[in-house]
Amino acid sequence: MKKIIVSLFTLVLATALHAQSSNDPVVFEINGKKIYKSEFMRDFLRSVGKDPKAAPTACTYEKRQALEEYVQLFVNYRAKLADAYANGFDTLPSLLKELDGYRKELAAPYLIDSSSFDRIMEEAYQRNHYVLTAAHIFIPLSSNARGDDTVKAYNKAMDYYRRVEAGEDFAAVAREQANIVADAQGMEPDDPRRNDDGMLGNFTVFDMVYPFESAAYALQVGEVSKPVRSKYGYHVIKLLNRVPYFGKSSFQHIWIAESKDNPVLAERRIKEARSLIDEGQPFETVCRNYSDDNSSSQNGGLISDMAIRQIPPDYVPIITSLSPGQISAPFKTQYGWHIVKLLVRDSLSPFDVMLPYYRQRMTYDDRSNKPRVDFVKQCKDHYNFVDYTTMYETVGKGKKARRGAPLASLDQCLAALSDSLFTKQWHYNDTMVTDKRPLFRVGDTSYNAVDLLKFVEAHQRYEASKPLDGYLYDRYENFINDMVFTYADQHLEVEHPEFGELMSEYRHGLMIFAYNDANVWSKAVGDSAGLARYYAENVGKHSIDKESDAHYFMGESVDMKTFDFADSAWLKPAKALKIVQKGEKSGMTDKAIVSKLEKSMKVDSVNVQYQHLIVEVERQNILSKSQLHKGLYVVPGVRGYKIVRVDGILNPRPKTLLEARGYYINDYQNYLEQQLNDSLRKKYNVVIHQDVIDEITY
Repeated sequence: MKKIIVSLFTLVLATALHAQSSNDPVVFEINGKKIYKSEFMRDFLRSVGKDPKAAPTACTYEKRQALEEYVQLFVNYRAKLADAYANGFDTLPSLLKELDGYRKELAAPYLIDSSSFDRIMEEAYQRNHYVLTAAHIFIPLSSNARGDDTVKAYNKAMDYYRRVEAGEDFAAVAREQANIVADAQGMEPDDPRRNDDGMLGNFTVFDMVYPFESAAYALQVGEVSKPVRSKYGYHVIKLLNRVPYFGKSSFQHIWIAESKDNPVLAERRIKEARSLIDEGQPFETVCRNYSDDNSSSQNGGLISDMAIRQIPPDYVPIITSLSPGQISAPFKTQYGWHIVKLLVRDSLSPFDVMLPYYRQRMTYDDRSNKPRVDFVKQCKDHYNFVDYTTMYETVGKGKKARRGAPLASLDQCLAALSDSLFTKQWHYNDTMVTDKRPLFRVGDTSYNAVDLLKFVEAHQRYEASKPLDGYLYDRYENFINDMVFTYADQHLEVEHPEFGELMSEYRHGLMIFAYNDANVWSKAVGDSAGLARYYAENVGKHSIDKESDAHYFMGESVDMKTFDFADSAWLKPAKALKIVQKGEKSGMTDKAIVSKLEKSMKVDSVNVQYQHLIVEVERQNILSKSQLHKGLYVVPGVRGYKIVRVDGILNPRPKTLLEARGYYINDYQNYLEQQLNDSLRKKYNVVIHQDVIDEITY
């Protein structure tokens, strides 16, 4: 809602300096500040959707009216903005929090290497043209593993790679490693998590972690990769198949299981099934009579809306080769014999259609870091990044000059660390660092060992222990990258003026929203005394004869009281009517009549719903036309009924404040708005140069 209001009420108000001349005269003066024609026209033309470079066209009454209306909006807006700043609306915590959220969203495209992002998107689209089928030999390894564990896992992976390259069966080697992993994790032989032959099925872009995906797409069918490191460990990958991409598909199939005792029987039956289809029997009929897939055979073998990863790998090339309506020849898999009839197969959508999907998937993908990493590299060059830990003093002069001590050192930082980091128990204190020379500089900002150790403290996490020197080096690199990124973020408004204008637009929009809410909208709702005075002063100014004033009046209305019974079985209508009649004659209150009715019902703890209503005749839907006069009536419902007492028909009259509260609040808000605008124009000495406005053409 607020975004809409921002876009409706915000005028982009740049603060560029202008040289006053006949070509750019002053249009307004607000609180002593001059606003020039060029600034006003840029915003006005944007509001009417006209290109500022387009030549003016003939002046019309409608165009002049639009201009004059915008003049008033512009002046009121600028006066409010001046008062909002004067009263600290730009420092409201709620506004700053919301503005920060908008800024993060708006800044995101500026804080990546756009060319790197474009390359990744294009790479994803090109890969997406194909579906791969692969298997892997997997050596699990924690992303926080020690160096010696990493070397051990890599050497093991290389050993497996050499064995399959030398001719060993890939599935057999994968099974050997899978058994080692399963035994280490205590898996039983029938555990469904086991992947004994390393088969991964079908996948396409974003289905696998990025390093694995990149390695797999670089292979030729039948080729085996050298060890590939991912956050899960090492993989030796064998590409089994590559077929053109398709998304979801629907097909029918016949499956005949192959018996070990009589393998020829299954082949004979599948050929019989195909012959019957060729002779004209419906696929569905043959499927019911032949298929061993009990889950689909009675439904004609239908498998619908299957994503490619859900389809058996052996089916993928068959589905790829068929056109909708075509039926495959019988083919054999490890599960038996099959026939497939393709019904529907998706194709890859155009790049611009896939792009939003890729953006969304990148949010959770390893490759999302690459545009940022590349951006940080660019920023290091742009902001003259210097790492003093890699620079050294020069001792001596001329030929005797030699390299001395480093200009900065991480030694005190390393000495301050302990293994408590890996359980999030480490804390920085001021006695840890005496050497406060800058470690690095980005732009005009330097960071020292104190800054680094505070960063380390803030970014602890539970993880496996590792050598502290390697840990510190990783954290130092992270700290550098974060600070370079932060520096670039803080200077976006300077580096990109269009971003600065956009942020000003959002800031001013949020300020005006909060200002209007405090001084107009919420004030009108909360000021009950002021609203009552406004009602008293204005209720007599409306005319029932004016169509535009109809909502301020009650038309001819029926004054009635209803006793509502949800179920006629509780109390018969005739008996209820007698109780009400008797109660009225004896002078009982409506509350007492309700109590009498409830005591007479056949069920306990059931309430009679009572209402006193004054409803316009044209709007009521309880009574028929013949019942619109004084009297007592039984009105049947779907299951229950109502006893309705009509006390009379009331003449048209002005609505009370309660009855027309919404309309009068709206009017009161407009009244407060006008009062506020008038007072602000006086307070800030608003001057409108009408002679300049009269000469404007567009």
